[in-house]
Amino acid sequence: MEKYIIEMINITKVFPGIIANDNITLRLRKGEIHALLGENGAGKSTLMSVLFGLYQPDGGEIRKNGQVVHINNPNDANDLGIGMVHQHFKLVEIFTVLENIILGVEPNKMGFIQKKEAREKVLVLSEKYGLKIDPDARIEDITVGMQQRVEILKMLYRDNEILIFDEPTAVLTPQEINELLQTMREFANEGKSILFITHKLNEIMAVADRCTVLRKGKLIGTVDIKDTTKEELSRMMVGRDVSFKVEKKEKKPEDVVLSVRNLSVPSKTHKKDAVKNVSFDIRRGEIVCIAGIDGNGQTELVGAITGLEKSSSGSIILNGKDITKAPIRKRSIEGISHIPEDRHKHGLVLDYKLEENLVLQRYWQPEFQNKGFIKFNAVRKYAEKLIDKFDIRSGQGPITIARSMSGGNQQKAIIAREIDKKHDLLVAVQPTRGLDVGAIEYVHKQLVETRDAGKGVLLVSFELDEVMDVSDRILVMYEGEIVGDLDPNKITVEELGLYMSGAKRDRVKEINDAG
Repeated sequence: MEKYIIEMINITKVFPGIIANDNITLRLRKGEIHALLGENGAGKSTLMSVLFGLYQPDGGEIRKNGQVVHINNPNDANDLGIGMVHQHFKLVEIFTVLENIILGVEPNKMGFIQKKEAREKVLVLSEKYGLKIDPDARIEDITVGMQQRVEILKMLYRDNEILIFDEPTAVLTPQEINELLQTMREFANEGKSILFITHKLNEIMAVADRCTVLRKGKLIGTVDIKDTTKEELSRMMVGRDVSFKVEKKEKKPEDVVLSVRNLSVPSKTHKKDAVKNVSFDIRRGEIVCIAGIDGNGQTELVGAITGLEKSSSGSIILNGKDITKAPIRKRSIEGISHIPEDRHKHGLVLDYKLEENLVLQRYWQPEFQNKGFIKFNAVRKYAEKLIDKFDIRSGQGPITIARSMSGGNQQKAIIAREIDKKHDLLVAVQPTRGLDVGAIEYVHKQLVETRDAGKGVLLVSFELDEVMDVSDRILVMYEGEIVGDLDPNKITVEELGLYMSGAKRDRVKEINDAG
């Protein structure tokens, strides 16, 4: 009989209105990378939260090395050598990177924390696995991609042997993804066992040994990766064939909807500007994509356009009006819709109901209020319409608390709200982050339809396939500057990568200097 390091047998977990896990069995071998695949809301994160002690199962049992174990909380999981990198990070924003990594297992002598010793161990781990971090930076000041690294180092610092990765590449650039997949393979070669939740079929095919597929809380099956294909996995996941190609007609750009001129935005983490003297236009009827490695000024540029960040110089013109100093609501009313990078921080009020989140940008309009009083029936009807149109899945429909929804369905809620409201410019930052292939196909269709309806789309994406397939023009950002304005039909992925790494800019400078 085959020995498994972890067995989750007949696990059932019920929430109000929904069976999140319905009699699921999952077995993990020592030293394997085991992928967990499923649509948004299929029950993947719930199953892993049961293994990590965040939830208690309503049925079934967990075994480690054949012995039944009881995991009442994450401390029990850590004691059993189980670590988890969460899709939505569990970090204290006002603490430093180092303080977050050692939180709960601080080395101390006579009650005094030995930070020097901890710092040395963290730096050794970050160097070994290529997870570069600044141990003294505060979490609130670093990018989402950097926060991801902190979560991984937290797990490594605790010497865990069973590693759960919940959507670990959702916020990483293509280069960082390749490095992480290589790191995961190293972990497996060292004898660590990995459970890997992802929606990205390419990653599963590249790194996993086996894959378990869930659909609507039920187990569909477990397959060996060497015996399957991407198409077969996507069929198991969504129950139908999925198109991996973005269908779009030739662009027909019209007048300029957004004009950015000589814009500079200060950095929160160092004295230099994060955005340096940037200028570009976006026309109605085109999708312009900002491409670049995370941390090269994209976040600050989008912040300045949407009103989340203040610029130090330059101007932002929307439909001919200067909105450089306009408050966020004014920009929204003037025609900007915004799908933000961080859905929890800037996209949702997590303790509000789904229906309340769906009218956050419009609740003051006559359709939803009368003399200052909310028309709750109108809000409910509107929410039900969007839930149906955008296939937002939740246990209790419009009255579901946003915090309890899966990450992918939270993302769908934001996309529904922003695309449905009246707008001239859609700013979409990582819009398909954490979405399954079926939902990605749908979002790409929505972006193209928005373009074809004569609106401008500013897309920010770290997914090279998405950048190449969806955009009509690509603006590459490197160290706060735009170093390329490219036609995706005339360049290769490799060339785009060179622009993103700054190699092309450096080469142009060399030629200019020589001339």
